[in-house]
Amino acid sequence: QVRLVESGGGLVQPGGSLRLSCAASGSVFTINLLGWYRQAPGKQRELVATLISDGRTDYGDSVKGRFTISRDNAKNTVYLQMNSVKPEDTAVYYCNARSFADLYWGQGNQVTVSS
Repeated sequence: QVRLVESGGGLVQPGGSLRLSCAASGSVFTINLLGWYRQAPGKQRELVATLISDGRTDYGDSVKGRFTISRDNAKNTVYLQMNSVKPEDTAVYYCNARSFADLYWGQGNQVTVSS
């Protein structure tokens, strides 16, 4: 079992920056993939970024060049650094972890981009 707890959401102005954190606990040694997804009102959940255990990353087209996923193994935490945010980045952001064939999700964190 893996538990994910997110923090760092809130209100940010267009063009600003925000960092989301997701702390993992439990069987963290079994995690082979970490990711961030988001869901805006009336839209499907979409991929934001993923980080595989070998260090490879992947990003959704809409955030490439602006967002960065990273992890701190000592803290069992994955981060999403969001730069140059846009109003269309407004959504509930969820962190995700894959452990063998199981998927775990954080509770979700609202990010609102507005002036």
